[in-house]
Amino acid sequence: MSNVIEARNLCKIYKMGAVEVQALCGVSFDIKRGEVIAIMGPSGSGKSTLMNMLGCLDRPTSGEYTLDGEQVASLNDDQLAGIRNRKVGFVFQSFNLLSRQTAITNVELPLRYSGNPEGRRERAIEALKAVGLEDRMTHRPYELSGGQQQRVAIARAIVNNPAIVMADEPTGNLDSKVGREIMTLLLHLNKEYGTTLIIVTHDPTIAEQTRRVIRLRDGALESAS
Repeated sequence: MSNVIEARNLCKIYKMGAVEVQALCGVSFDIKRGEVIAIMGPSGSGKSTLMNMLGCLDRPTSGEYTLDGEQVASLNDDQLAGIRNRKVGFVFQSFNLLSRQTAITNVELPLRYSGNPEGRRERAIEALKAVGLEDRMTHRPYELSGGQQQRVAIARAIVNNPAIVMADEPTGNLDSKVGREIMTLLLHLNKEYGTTLIIVTHDPTIAEQTRRVIRLRDGALESAS
């Protein structure tokens, strides 16, 4: 199975005035296409920084990052935005839905940004069907439960058929029952469509459902197995 992600010696240094803070230090690993991975670590370990790198929200200070065959580290902002739109789907703890827009319009957003209008509505409908919300397409977020809002967010993440889906604490704002349903859905999508799934979490019960755990501590890789 081929690698969808190759990270080599990723480092990230933030400058705060005269002070330099090293958020990541020499992190290297591979993720194979179709894997389900958890990223874990204590507060300040570098989880969010690594997620931003893998999701093409930021570039490393040094090191190499290849996503689905494309070298990412040296891209400019516009190129980074382009690869992020094509190859990464995001699921956030707070859902990040547009409150005045319907479920189907929220799901269409990545397709609008891609500049390809062909079949946009049909693809959004199929994504909502995949998460079991075909009867809620015209509802707005305030008309949906927390679990339903997260399903809309997942549909939005998969509508572009991205190389990876990154889920940042996807069950954090949900009760335990609904959280289990969301994890079951994410794992089903991985099995059904082969979607590579990367979950940033502090919850060991979530990590236990993945195939591999990448652990960080003080910006360094503690383990990746």
